Amino acid sequence: MDDLSRPEPSGLSAEIDARLAHLQKLHPRVIDLSLGRIERLLQALGRPQDRLPPVIHLAGTNGKGSTLAFLNACLAASGKRVHTYTSPHLIRFNERIGLAGAPVTDALLLDLIDRVEAANQGQEITWFEITTAIAYLAYAEKPADWLLLETGLGGRLDATNVVDKPALSVITPVSIDHQGYLGDTLAQIAGEKAGIFKPDVPAVIAPQSTVAWRVLEDAATATGSPLFAAPAQWRVETRRDGFAYRGRRWSFDLPTPALSGLHQSINAATAIACLDLLDLPDVGEAEIVAGIGKATWPGRLQPLAGIGGQAPGWQVWVDGGHNRAAAEALAAWVQHQHGPVWLAAALLDNRDLPDFLAPFAGRVQGVIGLAGPGDHDWHVPDRVAAVATDLGMQGHSAGSVEQALALAGQQSATGTLLVTGSLYLVGDILGRYGDQIVTAPSR
Repeated sequence: MDDLSRPEPSGLSAEIDARLAHLQKLHPRVIDLSLGRIERLLQALGRPQDRLPPVIHLAGTNGKGSTLAFLNACLAASGKRVHTYTSPHLIRFNERIGLAGAPVTDALLLDLIDRVEAANQGQEITWFEITTAIAYLAYAEKPADWLLLETGLGGRLDATNVVDKPALSVITPVSIDHQGYLGDTLAQIAGEKAGIFKPDVPAVIAPQSTVAWRVLEDAATATGSPLFAAPAQWRVETRRDGFAYRGRRWSFDLPTPALSGLHQSINAATAIACLDLLDLPDVGEAEIVAGIGKATWPGRLQPLAGIGGQAPGWQVWVDGGHNRAAAEALAAWVQHQHGPVWLAAALLDNRDLPDFLAPFAGRVQGVIGLAGPGDHDWHVPDRVAAVATDLGMQGHSAGSVEQALALAGQQSATGTLLVTGSLYLVGDILGRYGDQIVTAPSR
């Protein structure tokens, strides 16, 4: 699968950054969930959402990006041309708009910005809404066999939810996140995710909690969306040496997915369930095995070859997890690592620190609070360390990943440093150490 995460910069990159920064000024709020503004803009653009390749629309709290990556790899293994829409980006905006296996070029992106900004005529619209319109225009004008469309936030009022008749709707595991926008309870959040259901459009549902499942089932019934759900219609069995998929047409025993972590078997199986339901004539076991074994999804349990030559006996992994469900998946991964594991974490100050750190208690040697990059509002490193101490773990603080690695290296000659808590943090690290990325994760 092509690496969509590292588009080559050009002489236009600075101009693109400036233009994208200007688009942020079109609305006073970063997030203001609504469909009215983007529908108005898309109408002015000639409704490009009606001229897209067949769409697989994905929503969920965790795993939707990884599920998309597995789908992309399997479809590509069958020779399909696949467009992708993902967010946020890690290093450059171009990552968000994948066109048949490659990020949108700087030249095309500038042209798209010009045309969409002209059509908007300076009217109020959020940054995500106008950049999603830019993506729709690209997908409508560049031929492909499929478009894999990931929601940005929620589902019902997300800017991606303007496609009247996708081929499939997909809901990956739903958990508590973004309560300020989606609701305070799991049931409310699941209801927002279910807002992508469409009449007569099948919905593939990953394994869910009982509360989330009941909401999704009721919403599908009310909408008239046929369900293909785990574990009733398909199921996944996770093993240390791989996983099994049992579904409508297929019953596969598969090796460990290319993406690391036991939770990735669920994401891979969800992708297989989509393909099982679609019944594409040129996608079968060979393409599934190839895709599951080659999928890449940067910033999610991704190993680095090393940072600055420090602590040569240490492995460094990065993951953009930032909510409780992600922390639980990472803590399960930690349990199966050999040798001591230290957590280095930076979280935005709107994140619940005790909730995120609690799953690591008793599983890591200690937690090192990091200073987050950029101008975002972060929990200060000493606060991260103090919460870790309150939870019964060693708590330390550091100003950088390099300092965290040096601190952990003082404790033992070998070990693993897991850097997590924010995709902004991971994007900053990958932007600085991209030449040391290991593209084939360790087993």
